[in-house]
This record gives sequence, structure tokens and C-alpha cells, in this order.
Amino acid sequence: MYEPQAFLNKATGEIHWYSELADGFEELPEDIDDEKYIEIPHKHELDLGKNLVFEFAHQYLPDDTEAITLIFRRKGTYSRFKALLERKGYLDRWYEYESQAQEKALRAWCEDNAIEIDDGIT
Repeated sequence: MYEPQAFLNKATGEIHWYSELADGFEELPEDIDDEKYIEIPHKHELDLGKNLVFEFAHQYLPDDTEAITLIFRRKGTYSRFKALLERKGYLDRWYEYESQAQEKALRAWCEDNAIEIDDGIT
């Protein structure tokens, strides 16, 4: 309910951001429910949350998966997970892995929703 939201105007490519809890966001257009807009999914909707962490752990830190499982049973999970990665020297690798997974998931979402991507490559 209080998660930030982003909407893409499929005709113009303009993105509208909204959050009930944060200042500095514009009001959403009155026609935001029109079919020309599509809500951009949250990372958890793209399976980029905890599952991605465990995929990474199985691939790069198989000996630490039990410790990571314990980390994700309490509050402050991502800060403790990143602290573990920092100690192990895997934090930069995690950021690269996460970034690649996000790009792949968003490209798939765009394809599924017939949204053309302009990579800026000419």
C-alpha cells in the first residue's frame, strides 16, 4: 500500500513516480487509469528479492547459504547480508549480479508488455 509506484506512459515514454510517504513527487495525471499507462512492477514482483539473494549465494557462497538463511529470518536482513558480502569480498560481485538480473527481468517485462526499449545505440 505504501510502496512507491512508477507508471510508464507507453505513448511518450514518460515515467510518473508516486509515493504516499515521500515528499517531492508530482501528483499523478488524472488519466493514470487510462490504458496508455502501465505500472512498472516492484522488484519483488519481478522475483528480484530474496530468491535472487539465494541464487547468488548458491552460485558464489555455497558454504554460507545456512548463515544467509539465518540472516533472512530476522529484521535488517539486507544490511546484514551486505555486511557478510563485504567481509567475504563479494559485495561488488553482488551489485553486478543484482544489476544484471534487474536488467534482464525488466527487459523481459518490457517484451511481455510490448514496450520498445531504446538503448541509445545508433
